[in-house]
Amino acid sequence: MPTTYSDLIAQARKNTKEVSLDALKKRLETREPLTLLDVREKDEYRAGFIPGAVSIPRGFLEIQVEAKLPDKNAKIVAYCAGGTRSALAAVTLANLGYTNVETANPGFTRWKDLGYPVDLPPQLTDAQRERYSRHILLPEVGEIGQAKLLKSKVLLLGAGGLGSPAALYLAAAGVGTLGIVDLDSVDASNLQRQILHATSRIGMPKVESATKAIAELNPDVKVIGHRERLTSENVDRLFADYEVIVDGTDNFPTRYLVNDASVFLGKPVVHGSIFRFDGQVTTFVGDKAAKKLGLEAGPCYRCLYPEPPPPHLAPSCQEAGVLGILCGIIGTLQATEAIKLLLGQGALLTGRLLAYDSLKMKFRELRLRRDPACPVCGPKPTITKYIDYEGFCSIG
Repeated sequence: MPTTYSDLIAQARKNTKEVSLDALKKRLETREPLTLLDVREKDEYRAGFIPGAVSIPRGFLEIQVEAKLPDKNAKIVAYCAGGTRSALAAVTLANLGYTNVETANPGFTRWKDLGYPVDLPPQLTDAQRERYSRHILLPEVGEIGQAKLLKSKVLLLGAGGLGSPAALYLAAAGVGTLGIVDLDSVDASNLQRQILHATSRIGMPKVESATKAIAELNPDVKVIGHRERLTSENVDRLFADYEVIVDGTDNFPTRYLVNDASVFLGKPVVHGSIFRFDGQVTTFVGDKAAKKLGLEAGPCYRCLYPEPPPPHLAPSCQEAGVLGILCGIIGTLQATEAIKLLLGQGALLTGRLLAYDSLKMKFRELRLRRDPACPVCGPKPTITKYIDYEGFCSIG
């Protein structure tokens, strides 16, 4: 006779080790290393789940489980509402090579009735789930990561060539608050590379133009325009509320100021620069920032450039020109580093300089080391407050 549904469930339960809810609760309280797998539908999960559970609906189990749970020898306890879907999930996992799978019986409904701990996932709206659906599919992001991005704050220094693509992609990604520091207005010569702006907004302050563009792209994002030049007098105030600084400045006095402020205040900086056909990106994470973020500290800008080059060796883009598309590549790389910092994912460019030659279409990676004699981030700093950066760079 053909196998019935009841036969299938009975066989699944017979071949799977079951754990009682009381026993599961005790194991969680003793912090036994195990992975909870919630195989209910997403709408059930959003109404509450056992703390720490990974959500993979039963219908997507075969597709998603190996990405979300790569260790096939790890302890897994699957659960559903009443114990049926989790039993079927256990069979699937066994067929996929998972060797240590148990099921919680009777399931979440009884767990909740017993008054055991329940968590609620981030409450994204239906519109947000649709907008960020491709992010939510990524195990490294998911709804929790997307909710984190929506609560994050990033400060962009400049709404020009690098700030434009960085701002657009950070806004598209759903970074909830973008601060933009820029004193300039939109000029026709900007439009060859500064894609945040438009012909219709020539003459408009860049922070205002940026606000309009981002509002059209993503209404979830709050833009705070700081129409002022970054100085020693305002840098503490401007940096205070932001988690990550994206540096798209184009002059050495400001770069050294940004570096010193980031070390003093414990803010990670994603640095980018461009010149003609070449660009480079790195991420500076000082000791204070590393401690806050649980990361390894790396060198600072002064470790890389102890002093600025003579002006005749470092002409500006206004003097030497720049390939417009280069800005998009470097600015997008900066946005990528900022997202990784906010999510706590991936290998950052800390201690590495990524250099790009657009004419040869080649990337090179250079190792960066901390300077033990660095006057700012070294063990015996001699610069402990803001200096005359214009004067320092004039001497350089």
